[in-house]
Amino acid sequence: MAPDPDTATVSVEVAYATPKRQLIVPIEVPVGCTVEQAIELSGIRERFPDMQVDRDNVGIFSRKVALDQTLLDGDRVEIYRPLIADPKEARRARANVPRRR
Repeated sequence: MAPDPDTATVSVEVAYATPKRQLIVPIEVPVGCTVEQAIELSGIRERFPDMQVDRDNVGIFSRKVALDQTLLDGDRVEIYRPLIADPKEARRARANVPRRR
């Protein structure tokens, strides 16, 4: 017997990290659930009230996606935060530090 399409679910994870804390929330969501809906269903916003979610800082397995992207079973929704330092500037600063011998 095929699963009822009205009650079918997929397993996904919603992930967010700060420099001091990382959280991955496994949840079951209805088939057809979007990235934005999964974030809301996960309750992660309550744990990180300062977290900003917009179309430019979400992805699935390190690949940026739109908030209306439909999720597949096993997807991991990642909420990215702004970089603290520009990676190019950080590399330049490390390159300018004298090496110890």
